[in-house]
Amino acid sequence: MLVKSEGIVLREVKFEETNKILTIFSRKYGKITAMVRGALRPRSPLIASSQVFSYSDYNFYKGKSFYHVNQGDIIDSFYPIREDMNRLLYGAYLLELVDSSTVEGVPSEKLFELLKKGLKVLSSLNKDFLKFIIGFEIKYISFLGYRPYLNKCVLCGEDINDTLKFSISHGGVICERCFKLDPGSKKMDKNMLNYLKQLLYTSLDELDNIKIPKDVMIKIQDIMIKYILTNIEKNKFNSLDFMESIKKNGGL
Repeated sequence: MLVKSEGIVLREVKFEETNKILTIFSRKYGKITAMVRGALRPRSPLIASSQVFSYSDYNFYKGKSFYHVNQGDIIDSFYPIREDMNRLLYGAYLLELVDSSTVEGVPSEKLFELLKKGLKVLSSLNKDFLKFIIGFEIKYISFLGYRPYLNKCVLCGEDINDTLKFSISHGGVICERCFKLDPGSKKMDKNMLNYLKQLLYTSLDELDNIKIPKDVMIKIQDIMIKYILTNIEKNKFNSLDFMESIKKNGGL
């Protein structure tokens, strides 16, 4: 059966001498595994559309085990991501986020559009990478169905004053009276909460309007990463570990 869909390449693996097996997040069919025969040949018409990050219009033939790519018309290669180390590392993290939380054959229009927009914005980004990533993270986890409850105490429903924490296990902020109900909750203040709300509701291409101190962003992202890992049942992100190892060795 021949099918057609836009898609973004999340992963690529060499198979035999000239072929690739791709993990593609497609708009219509969700995450799929696809064979691209001859993708590594110098004159292959599928070279561009079989690269990681590539956003293309694909024609697939659905086989017994996986799809086969018959045609791939590139829409955007997001090539500038490959030209800068920060963009490349954070781009790899975006792909890992989506790959880690999606299952084969389950489409998500919202998540597809978020990834597409994220890669587009990242392609021209030269600063404020951490702010961009947190903005992506909170939208991403919300689209998965785990939007954090930020308006009132997630446990008792009371208004939040200046003393609050974030409960990873319950998915939202908690008031001082409920601290004892979740000893593992994370420290947070009203400023962090307000910044997190702004990042949730502001489009990725409008984040320049939000000014957040770097030390505050580091604290917020620490909470977001723990929250995401808990909800997608994952222990770590390899791309973030690699990023940290580069920082420790004087990079970035």
